[in-house]
Amino acid sequence: MLTHRTVTVNGLSIHLAEEGAGPLVLLLHGWPETSHSWRHQMRPLADAGYHVVAPDQRGYGRSDCPEDAGQYTMLHLVGDVVGLIGALGADQAIVVGHDWGAPVAWNTALLRPDLVRGVAGISVPPAPRSPVPPLSALRRHFGDGFYQLYFQEPGIAEAEFAADLRTTFRKLLGGGSTQAPIVPAGSGFLDLFTDPGVLPGWLSEEDIDVAVASFARSGFTGGLNWYRNIDRSWSLLAPWQDAVITPPAFYLCGEADLTRAFTDTAGIAARASDLRGVVDVPEAGHWVQMERPGDVNTALLDFFKQL
Repeated sequence: MLTHRTVTVNGLSIHLAEEGAGPLVLLLHGWPETSHSWRHQMRPLADAGYHVVAPDQRGYGRSDCPEDAGQYTMLHLVGDVVGLIGALGADQAIVVGHDWGAPVAWNTALLRPDLVRGVAGISVPPAPRSPVPPLSALRRHFGDGFYQLYFQEPGIAEAEFAADLRTTFRKLLGGGSTQAPIVPAGSGFLDLFTDPGVLPGWLSEEDIDVAVASFARSGFTGGLNWYRNIDRSWSLLAPWQDAVITPPAFYLCGEADLTRAFTDTAGIAARASDLRGVVDVPEAGHWVQMERPGDVNTALLDFFKQL
C-alpha cells in the first residue's frame, strides 16, 4: 500500500511516497515535477519485490525549499540521495532518475558507486564534464534564448509560471511543442507550448490538480535554482573530470523527447563502463514514465533483474 511520510536528511524535511519491501529503489523526479510523476511505477515495482521510494526532492512539493540559492548544487542533490539511503536503512539502492533527476542519479553513481547497486537515467543521458562552463557553451551553441539561460534571472520565470498555475501545467505536461526550447526575445517559455484543450489520455485533470497544489505550496524558485547552479556544480565537480560511472547502468528515452535536440546519447557507453541497455520508446515524448508506464516498468524491471 502506498504511504507517505517525512524524513530528515541533511537538516531538511524530505517528503516520501513509499511502497513495498525488498531492495531499495529510489525514483528521482525532474522539473517541474514531484514524486507524483512516479505514480504508475510505485505499485508495479513494489509488486515485483522492491522497496520503492519517490521523494519530493529539495525545492519541491512537500519537502523543504532552502532560501539560499547556493543550496541547490549537484553536490547538495547527490548528498540528499546519500542521506536518504542511510535514512531508509539501506546499504545500497537502485537509483532511477527522470529529467533533472537523471543527472542526480548519474552523479550519485559517479561520486558514490559504493552505494549504488544500479543506476537508470530516463530522458537525460550521462554527460561528460565540459571543458568550459556549461552556460557559456549553451549560449554559444543556442544563443541567449536557450531555456536554461532564460531560467537564470531570478523572478522572471517564477512570475511567468505562477501567473496561472493551471495553464502552466496544462501546457508543460499536456501541451505539445514542435520548437526547440529557445525563448525568443520578448516571449516566455510557455509560449513554446500549446494548451491541449483536451488533455491527453495519460494525463487527468486530477493530475493537474496535484501539480497546481504542489507548486502553490513550494513555488518555482527551488526547482529553478537547480538550473541557476549549473556552472557552480560544474566547478565543484572538477575533481571528477573524465571519471567513469562504474555501477551497472541503463538508459531509456522517448523517441519524441525534445531533450534529444541538445543531449548526446551516442556516447553513453563511454561514460558508463557497465552499460546494460538502452531503450528508445516509440511515439513517446518527454514524460515517458507517465505516457507509457507499461513499457517503462517492463524495461526497468528487466534491468533490475540483471542486478
